[in-house]
Amino acid sequence: MPPSPKAPPSAAAAAAASRKDRSSRTPMLAAKRKANSSDAHDPSISPPPTRRKVQSTVSKTVVSSFFTPASQKPKAKSLIVWEERAPADGVSATLLVATFQPEGAKEAADDDAPESPRRRKVAAFDLDATLITTASGKKHADSATDWTWWDRTVPQRLRTLHDEGYAVVIFSNQNGLVLHPEADPKKSKTPKPNPKTGAPDRVANFKQKCAGVLTDLGLPVRLYAATGKDWFRKPRPGMWQEMAKDLGLITGGDNGDNGDRGEKGDERRDHLDLKESFFVGDAAGRVPYLRNGKTVPKDFSCSDRNLAANVGVRFATPEEYFLGEAAREFVRGFDLAEHPFADAAAATLDEAPAFTKGDGQELVVFCGPPGAGKSTFFRSHLEPLGFERVNQDTLKSKDKCVKVATALLQDGSSVAIDNTNPDPTTRALWVDLAKKHRVPVRCVWFKTSPAICEHNDAVRSQNKLLNPDNREALPRIAFNGFFSRFREPKVAEGFSDITEVAFTFRGTEEEYALWGRYWL
Repeated sequence: MPPSPKAPPSAAAAAAASRKDRSSRTPMLAAKRKANSSDAHDPSISPPPTRRKVQSTVSKTVVSSFFTPASQKPKAKSLIVWEERAPADGVSATLLVATFQPEGAKEAADDDAPESPRRRKVAAFDLDATLITTASGKKHADSATDWTWWDRTVPQRLRTLHDEGYAVVIFSNQNGLVLHPEADPKKSKTPKPNPKTGAPDRVANFKQKCAGVLTDLGLPVRLYAATGKDWFRKPRPGMWQEMAKDLGLITGGDNGDNGDRGEKGDERRDHLDLKESFFVGDAAGRVPYLRNGKTVPKDFSCSDRNLAANVGVRFATPEEYFLGEAAREFVRGFDLAEHPFADAAAATLDEAPAFTKGDGQELVVFCGPPGAGKSTFFRSHLEPLGFERVNQDTLKSKDKCVKVATALLQDGSSVAIDNTNPDPTTRALWVDLAKKHRVPVRCVWFKTSPAICEHNDAVRSQNKLLNPDNREALPRIAFNGFFSRFREPKVAEGFSDITEVAFTFRGTEEEYALWGRYWL
């Protein structure tokens, strides 16, 4: 008979069997765990694994920073530092200066280490249309990122100059920027950015563009941007002198009021190497010419070439310097070569007097554009003869000029009308006044070109030595207005005679040192 099936164990019996099985395996599991533990490690096989304490990846600094307000968090160190400078004490800043220092780089010259050699050679460049151009192809950039290198060789060429010991510097005229419109009544109407309409902030855009250019270049570079028509604007040497001061260098002699301002500590300062330094820019006074059947337009200005002449360094256009092209023909509207210094004291010994007074009381009417030298002529030639001066710039109105001139004539004085008097109608007022007081009326006609007039006006406005009346620079419309109205004076207008005066610089050598520069 087949065996009968076993009855299933009871619950109590099953529990007892389970406990017996676990107890029989416990020594084996314990031995296995001991064998796998560090306590059972055999040092002859490999070093024991280090025991690491489990730590949180969130540090106390991170936690603290998370709860610190953004305004109180330390700012990351910037590679570019901006500052503003004023052309004189007591006036608003008009010069933007950027100092770019790549991370980890160190200046070749340290003012705290006199034994460190300074970079005495300067490689200076204009910015727009010289180092960069618009990426869009437009004449003016439409955003802070609308730029590209003027030529692909430009960055490497600048890096080579730095490796050769040059200080790489950028000078740019940026008259479209206004740093402090609220401080300048002439620019107070400049529209301010409107956050609601998204109007661009020109200064911020310019800074952003420059930061992109300098970062891409990756060299220690100083950039100077002149935003006003003052001492800093090219071709005036203000930016160049600021650069020399920043580099700890002496430019070498300057007779102007705005000269090298680093007198203290000159014994520790090196002279800037003008012979090896140079300036590259596109405002070179080049005339138009045909190229591949197309007309290349003339340069808008000669300010870059004239800056190089003012500071005494070599000049090149970007085409000449980066591409090796031949120099093009250029012209200057005003050329100092045509006006060399002449010793006025020696010259006057062999010349007839520029003006002689007749017998008795006279009224003299000046006719000439602004900046023709009328006031200087009066002080040099008529004032010593006893003439009294009537000038609208001083008296502020024509009516007041007539009133003062009338009083002087009534007192028996000879009078000179130091105004522009461009046309017969204006001059007739003074002819009639002379007839009324029964005195002869004469005319002095200043035959001065517009270019010389504008130059004289700029020199006068920028140099106290040549500006006894403390006059400000005139807008170009003042010159254009005169020449549009000008009619040559004639004896038939009622004048006894007309003395013609061609412009010649008359002054000391010190005065010529200021006058004999390019200012426009």
